[in-house]
Amino acid sequence: MNEYGRLRVAVVGGSMGGLTAALVLRELGCQVDVYERSPELLDGRGAGVVLQPDTVRWFEEHGGIAAVEKVSTGSSTLRYLGPGNEIIHDEPSAWRFTSWTATYRALLDDFGTERYHLGEHVAGLDQDADQVTLRFVSGRRVHADLVVFADGISSTGRRRLLPEVRAQYSGYVGWRGTVLESAVSEETFELLHDSLAYSVGPSTHICMYPIPGPAGELEIGKRHLNYVWYRNVAEGPELDELLTDKRGFPCAVSVHPGMVQDRYVEELRAAARELLAPAAAEIVERTEEPFIQPVLDIEVPRMAFGRVALTGDAAFAARPHAAAGTAKAAADAWALAAALRETGGDVVSALAKWEPGRLELGHSLLSRVRAMGTRYQVDGTADPRDRSLRFGLYGPDR
Repeated sequence: MNEYGRLRVAVVGGSMGGLTAALVLRELGCQVDVYERSPELLDGRGAGVVLQPDTVRWFEEHGGIAAVEKVSTGSSTLRYLGPGNEIIHDEPSAWRFTSWTATYRALLDDFGTERYHLGEHVAGLDQDADQVTLRFVSGRRVHADLVVFADGISSTGRRRLLPEVRAQYSGYVGWRGTVLESAVSEETFELLHDSLAYSVGPSTHICMYPIPGPAGELEIGKRHLNYVWYRNVAEGPELDELLTDKRGFPCAVSVHPGMVQDRYVEELRAAARELLAPAAAEIVERTEEPFIQPVLDIEVPRMAFGRVALTGDAAFAARPHAAAGTAKAAADAWALAAALRETGGDVVSALAKWEPGRLELGHSLLSRVRAMGTRYQVDGTADPRDRSLRFGLYGPDR
């Protein structure tokens, strides 16, 4: 056992950010357990992920580029489409994409399920100078030297530690969905299968790219075309009604596939024909079960609390315009491992060392994506030639 082997680490949240944290801390030598509130293995519900260096760093360091290619596909062009499918901007731009589920399953395969505990929802916590105690709804109590809350936008850890912090609604929602490449017309396939593509209308825009197919297929023609379509919806009764699912339950974070009210799906398809380039409209219309996520901002003043850390969306939830959410969660995890290494496993000192840079990155990212959202959804000043609109965790194309 190395010097870190005495450290008991509890990671709360078993999604991609939590699994990355668990893997890098276990590799350091820590004794790591992951606690996921879902009673079943997670499902990304078709969501696509843009791969940035921090996101794939684990795979690249533990299997090389071949490991990355097993869970992702790519495109070579950045393309903006006009009202009649005319290409109004085209430039070389290489990106790789994956499905949420493919990457999650690959990370879980590496971590294993022996210390991945399903159906465990944290209810509360206490800490003293020596350890943190987590209390679970199931009655379980866990004592740990370090607790990492990687439990996402609805983080229990954030609510317990920073009860004054609230999610701020951006003024628009993201409609998401996928359709098989084989299910679209030849023209739409040719325009989208090798592109990170956009269609922009008055106070709206859609982003589209290919991701692995339903069973992880990477062969062109068998993949999914994935999209996020941003539409302005006023906060208040209008938004509340949209986010009420078919059962009549309010959904603060996501209305899942198959649970969106039929009248809104019908309106979505009609609006796509009116507002989007025909290729973009086609993939929206052919999506059987689109789902909705309100676009939210979460910004915290602290991420370190003695022996407890908030990472990823549990700390900063940033609008998806920079495609940086999963990358930031992974970067938080790698930086935490580095801080522990630099302090010889002194948890409190490591978190104090780790926090300033993570806060700086979180505030910077939020500022940038808010500006991007304003240009697309409010001002209508987004110019496809403007490099400030490019993806990147640390800045455009970075």
